[in-house]
Amino acid sequence: MNIAEHAPILIIVLPLIVSLLNTAVGLWKRDLCYPIAVATLGVVVLLSFNIMGSVIDAGKIHYRLGGWAPPWGIEYVIDHLNAFIAIIVSFISFIVAIYSKRSIEQELTKSKIPYFYSIYLLLTTGLLGITVTGDVFNIYVFLEITSLAAYALIAIGDDRAAMASFNYVIMGTIGACFYLLGVGYLYIMTGTLNMADLSRLLPGLYNSTVILAAFAFFVVGIAIKIAFFPLHRWLPDAYTHAPSTVSALVASTMTKVGAYVMIRIMFTVFEPRFSTEILPMSEILGWAAFAAIIAGSVIALGQTDIKRMISYILVAEVGYIVMGVSIGNRTAFTGAVLHILNDAFMMACLFLVIGAVVYRTGTRNINDFNGLELNKKMPLTMAAFTAVALSMIGVPPTAGFFSKWYLVLGAVVAQKWIFAAALIFSSLVNAILFFRILEKIYFRAAAEHSYDDGHETIVRNEAPVSMLVPIYVMAAGILVLGFYSGDIISKVIQFTVPEGF
Repeated sequence: MNIAEHAPILIIVLPLIVSLLNTAVGLWKRDLCYPIAVATLGVVVLLSFNIMGSVIDAGKIHYRLGGWAPPWGIEYVIDHLNAFIAIIVSFISFIVAIYSKRSIEQELTKSKIPYFYSIYLLLTTGLLGITVTGDVFNIYVFLEITSLAAYALIAIGDDRAAMASFNYVIMGTIGACFYLLGVGYLYIMTGTLNMADLSRLLPGLYNSTVILAAFAFFVVGIAIKIAFFPLHRWLPDAYTHAPSTVSALVASTMTKVGAYVMIRIMFTVFEPRFSTEILPMSEILGWAAFAAIIAGSVIALGQTDIKRMISYILVAEVGYIVMGVSIGNRTAFTGAVLHILNDAFMMACLFLVIGAVVYRTGTRNINDFNGLELNKKMPLTMAAFTAVALSMIGVPPTAGFFSKWYLVLGAVVAQKWIFAAALIFSSLVNAILFFRILEKIYFRAAAEHSYDDGHETIVRNEAPVSMLVPIYVMAAGILVLGFYSGDIISKVIQFTVPEGF
């Protein structure tokens, strides 16, 4: 069997099977669950890069499950866009899994560890399944797998996690129902669920009220899933009270995969002109994204819990991506897709750093940072935090600068000056947010100890190596992605831009 030829199905089947086996292995030898999960995800990363290489060299991949031809059979269709998303999901899942060992041992009882890694793999399976499938109903199936796994992972957090997860269940179920209604309406009108078939059959039905309703259901359902303002209420609690490892994984991958689904529905299943000329959804999404950016940034200013602050920043970051998609030109769309990558790395790095601080200090309250001497006790971790903070602000040459530059430039090209202003305003608020924290870490501590007798000894208590290495991989990634943004755009992202942009 040619493994490379079957990579599209192996990245789904491998973590799915191992997620089931890992539970059984955990009953026999619990310590094996972690290395098995990490090794599995490492193989998935290699398969994802192999898929991207095949797409770059030979073009779009069509993989038919069971040999059944579409539309009767399920087909996995992988182009530059979903190969790109698959690499993001698999790589971050792998890095966060490496990080997880010490953090999870502290936050969970030993008996729960095998189940944690099984559900972790199941979540990755769902995210990758959403990414590679070419069938709108199959997206729903994997969406539910992903959601159920996320509900369970979030619920095992702190004392308030169960209620946060329950609220997520309610909102997630509503979002899934909206999406499924959209699928049902399309099937009633076309008799097919295959994306390629739908894109061929739908243009003649664009004026049907059923199709208009289906599109509206899709957009609202996906908006709930990605916590798009004002449907975001479930996200801050869920990501704040989840275990640190879980926050890092879901914040960096789930909203990005949801954004991918929105792009796929709007510009592959439907033609771009549908959401601009027939149903003005792009204009609606643009103004909602404007509100998301402003509201998320401003609300973040009032938070003292750093995980909650980052969660509200994520609400604004989702607005960045949706705004780039809604503007409707090549530059803005390029910025949106690039920001999916950059924000995934930034969010993962932020939550990993926060997890390390909580692991060593037991606090995530920003006001407590004054007396913790983190710059001396955890200098390497704080250096990584400084790098990601600069990227969140948009300081060159970090990755965050380049995607924000394309988004602002796209808004200027479209003469949507207020959108450009919102993006700049958000970056300025991020500067306030992160410089406030950096001031507490570096300068406030120095000021408080400028009058001591000079004999105080600070004991260095850095994050464990198994946590520090993943943090530095993500921090280095933020810098590397900045330097290679041009290559990423020219070799991958330019091929994701819809025709007509």
